[in-house]
Amino acid sequence: MLISLSEIINTKGKVEHILAPIEMEKFIYDGEAYEFARKDRVDLTITNLGKKKVLIEGSTKLSLIIFCSRCLKELEYPMDISVSKEIDLNLTEDDRVKELDEANYITGYNLDVDILIKDEIIIGFPMKVLCSEQCKGICMHCGTNLNEKSCDCDNTVLDPRMSAILDIFNNFKEV
Repeated sequence: MLISLSEIINTKGKVEHILAPIEMEKFIYDGEAYEFARKDRVDLTITNLGKKKVLIEGSTKLSLIIFCSRCLKELEYPMDISVSKEIDLNLTEDDRVKELDEANYITGYNLDVDILIKDEIIIGFPMKVLCSEQCKGICMHCGTNLNEKSCDCDNTVLDPRMSAILDIFNNFKEV
């Protein structure tokens, strides 16, 4: 959703309260698409601080459907998003990048709520999600979920640095 900041900037001391929907259907990150299990409206408060500066504060709750990193079980990952950004609209987009405030959610005098929320999701996105701390994962040979049943596969993991020595023993084994 695009919100025009021009009216807020032109009225000194103006405070605008907006409930904005999250319009993105899926969260796409690192080549993967994640479905939303829940996405509440974004409760935004935009305050004119004077001299073309605005304070954007907001919060929302959402949940993403993520898969367990070990067994690939589908999980719901809840997130509480809070945003507090002070934007100086006197600066150009290049100047904001130089100051390390890569405000790609501001284009001209428009605020893109979806990009703002997407950036915050990326910051809070987990590197690894487990269905439980005791998750055993899946068998690397037959693909059985080891949390549900066991398999008879040989799961011996050899040190790859020792493969040359193992080859010597296998080549000179007496029959």
